[in-house]
Amino acid sequence: MSDQYHKILNIRELADSAFILEIERKGMRFEPGQHILLGKAGDIHHREYSIYSSVADDALEVLVKEVPDGEVSKVLRKLKPGDEVEVQGPFGFFTIEEEFMNNGSTFLFIASGTGISPFHSMVKSIPGLNYKLLHGIRYAEASFERDHYDTGRYVSCTSRDDQGDFKGRVTDYIKQADVDQNTHCFLCGNFEMIRDAMDLLEEKGIAQDHLHAEVYF
Repeated sequence: MSDQYHKILNIRELADSAFILEIERKGMRFEPGQHILLGKAGDIHHREYSIYSSVADDALEVLVKEVPDGEVSKVLRKLKPGDEVEVQGPFGFFTIEEEFMNNGSTFLFIASGTGISPFHSMVKSIPGLNYKLLHGIRYAEASFERDHYDTGRYVSCTSRDDQGDFKGRVTDYIKQADVDQNTHCFLCGNFEMIRDAMDLLEEKGIAQDHLHAEVYF
């Protein structure tokens, strides 16, 4: 069990009750888009978190949003550098197949809230990726580390203020956007957003085998 215990190296504070845990990697190998099972060392409660860091980073990073009634996020929020967490994994198949990268495919990433995590890992891990990232958030302050993305490729869609790149939900953006039928669309976040966005993309002619989803809740 001790090999699953990893020390917290650092905590990066973000806006909107969110923070990034930098954790000992201990040589863990993963593919961009995969997730881990994470909880405080010795605690019975664990939760799935997409890996935020790139495959080349020394530390393992996860983006955590503190949820008032969350059994895990509230506990993680109280931890300090030097404390230990239990890490299991990596798990999952929400990844970009190598053939997609080799044939010059275009990617549309669609996220709500902390669902941006796997896309951050993909963008930071895969040089030259031809992507656009739509990030559905309530307020522009939740544009987590937007400077990590290429200029013009990150679009914040804000539903509660007009300080983002687009006023409205990601589904509103999709309704008025031109989406090439050969685009591979990856969606990560809450179920309602994913369901509605996939319906819209299918109406625009995106085939089901070009739609890839990871539901957070």
